[in-house]
This record gives sequence, C-alpha cells and structure tokens, in this order.
Amino acid sequence: MKFVNTLRAALLGLAAAGLSTAAMAQSYPSRPVKLVVGFSPGGTIDVVARIIGEHLATKLGQPFVVENRTGANGMIAAESVARAEPDGYSVFVSNSSTITLNPTLFKDLKYKPQSDFAPVTTVISVPLILAVNPEHPQGASIKSLKDLVALAKSKPGEVPYGSAGNGNITHLAFELLSQKAGIQMIHVPYRGAAAAQTAAFTKEVTVIFDTLSAVPHVKAGKLRALAVSSAQRLPALPDVPTVAELGFPGFDISFWVGIFLPKATPAEIVDLLSREIIAATNVPAVRAKLEPQGSILTQSPAQFAAKIKEETDALAEVVAKGNIKAD
Repeated sequence: MKFVNTLRAALLGLAAAGLSTAAMAQSYPSRPVKLVVGFSPGGTIDVVARIIGEHLATKLGQPFVVENRTGANGMIAAESVARAEPDGYSVFVSNSSTITLNPTLFKDLKYKPQSDFAPVTTVISVPLILAVNPEHPQGASIKSLKDLVALAKSKPGEVPYGSAGNGNITHLAFELLSQKAGIQMIHVPYRGAAAAQTAAFTKEVTVIFDTLSAVPHVKAGKLRALAVSSAQRLPALPDVPTVAELGFPGFDISFWVGIFLPKATPAEIVDLLSREIIAATNVPAVRAKLEPQGSILTQSPAQFAAKIKEETDALAEVVAKGNIKAD
C-alpha cells in the first residue's frame, strides 16, 4: 500500500510538472526576454540580435532586450546562459566559434555546447574571402587559388598568411586549405580580422581569409578575391568561386550566428522561437537589414543540432592535425 501511495504521488507530481510546463509555454513570453550576446555592441552578432529582437518584440508583445556580456570569445556569455533558468527568458545569441571551435581548443570550458544548450536556429552564415593584395610582390602573380597553391608548393614555408589570431576561424580556414592542398605556408597571427586586413594592405602578408569587410575593397580593386570559404558563392561577389569548386570538395568553413536556449527549456518554447525567427527572416524589411551581415541561413532545431556536431568533429580534426593552440 505504501508503494502504491508513493507511485501515485510520483505520477501526480509528474502530471503537475507537465501541466506547469505546458502553461508556461502557452503564456510565453509574459515578461521581457534577455538576448545575451558575448561580444561588443556594433559587431555582426550584436546587430543580428537587435534585428531579430526588434521583430520578436513586435510579434510576441514583450521586449527582447540585448545584454552584452563580453569576454573570452563569448565564453562568459555562454556560461551565464547555460546556467540560467530554462524558462525561455535567457536566450544566447552566439557565433560559431563559441559553440563549435572553443571545445576543440580549450580543455577547461565551463559549459558544454552540445549538452548545455538547446539549439533554436541559425540566422546568417558569413563566408570568409580568400584574398591577396595585387600590389604585393608575391600577390601580383597570384590570379587564382591554383596560382596560390602552385606558389606555396614551389616555395614551402615562404608564403606568409595573416589570420585574426591563433585558433581563430581564419587560422583554421588556412590550416584546412593547407591540409587539403598539401602545402605549407607561414602563419602570422594578428589581434583581429581588421589588423590582418591591414597587414595585407601594408604587404606584411601575401594572403588572408578576410571577412565581409573585404567586399568593397575587392570591388575597388584593392584586394583580389581568389575564392570564398562557404559551400555556396557569396551573392555580393557572384563571380568569385568557392574553394570547393576549385578542386577541394567538401571545403566549407564559415562563421555563423545562431540562437540557443538552456538545454531543459520546454520544447514548446524552443519550437515557438524557432518558428518565429525563421518566419522573421522571410519578412522583406527584416531580410533587408540582415543581408548586409551575411547570407541568411535558417535551420530547424534538429538540423542545427546535427550541424553543430558535424562541424565540431570536423574542426577538432583540423585542430589535431595542425597541432593548433589557442593564444
């Protein structure tokens, strides 16, 4: 009899919890929602968060307020959301590095991306642009990716490339290219993508994997674009082929911005935000604001989770083969 009473109490507790979760999901959101960003205002991640937050506030009737918690390549913000109450009121807006790259570089992470977060959707994908300064003594002769590979093979260890820092996605892009092409170049790390781009202009390095800030310089002829790092061509530079098209199938390394919730957040809330954010990217006014930040890319929570696992595994392999260490 004692066992029956205990079982009955447990079942009633589960039922009550289920009803409470369902009620919470149905009334969501009933107060302001925090969009936690791990980087400073004005950057791509922050801008995307504000665009999406503005639309969600209008659609769902509650403020979606951006909170910038900077530091440690997004790790401080990530940890804060991973430990937050899983009620949908703390949302993590993250870049790809914080989720898929940091776990391959840092052994003491205080969050586990694949077990601490519920993926909601990606919003945009930002390819890297492989570019040379046409006035650089080496760059002048590099008209294509084929030329770059040929030069690197003829002069192993003599072609310098700039990156935004050790372990940065731009560093990994070059390491992946080197592994696939069988070449060896000189890595020159800088403190950020802007500094690496400046190094290309001042002829300190021959080649860079640059951000979308390179587009106007390419169009002005100050940089020569050889390829883009994503699986698809960049709409802003439609005549520039992908690395994969140029003989390296499967090459696909990009910077994306995605949305996450704490892992135990009710599925109804995860699905609601996923639907609303995906719908937002199809609103012409929202698309017009997002497209300058990158190529719009949305996925279901399941698709996003699969992407994270696949990308993390691929980057871990590149890091291990290249013996890459973080700063």
